[in-house]
Amino acid sequence: MKSPITPVIRKTGCEVIESLDPVDRVLLEKNHINFIVSFGCRHIIKKSVLEYLPDRVINLHISYLPWNRGADPNLWSFLEDTSKGVSIHYIDEGIDTGDIIAQKRVSLDENSETLATSYDKLEMCIIELFKETWPNIIANNVHRLKQRGAGSFHKTGDKSKHMNLLTDGWNTEVKKLIGAALIK
Repeated sequence: MKSPITPVIRKTGCEVIESLDPVDRVLLEKNHINFIVSFGCRHIIKKSVLEYLPDRVINLHISYLPWNRGADPNLWSFLEDTSKGVSIHYIDEGIDTGDIIAQKRVSLDENSETLATSYDKLEMCIIELFKETWPNIIANNVHRLKQRGAGSFHKTGDKSKHMNLLTDGWNTEVKKLIGAALIK
């Protein structure tokens, strides 16, 4: 499946290689890759790759960082009732901790949304933000903003104790999840 950001990148005259596999320095050198855009990638990008491409590895994340770093950001934004939004950030050695390039709060109707529909809206918003921002990113004409505050971080397994709340899977209404992880 082609990534929805590929046409945006190609529109600026860049060639694109898509991969769901981990990226290493050998692949970069062999293919003369000079920039990485991570979108929906589940692999940690190694330090050697970051050193090879300093300030040229970015991530598109469907949360309003520093909230909901890591896995399942959309789910956690409801479970912990945190800000909803999207962020484009530089990748550093942490997980979703790099400097922010651009971000946008996203308003979601908690009375009508499901996890699936809210995810789709966040994905559309991150793609739109990327379209607006990519020309400046590639021209190195962006301002970096350090992430402020502790925010939150979640691993894939963290959601296991809340899976009983997903009564209709990803079609569960989000209003049933708001703040559920805060109740003790």
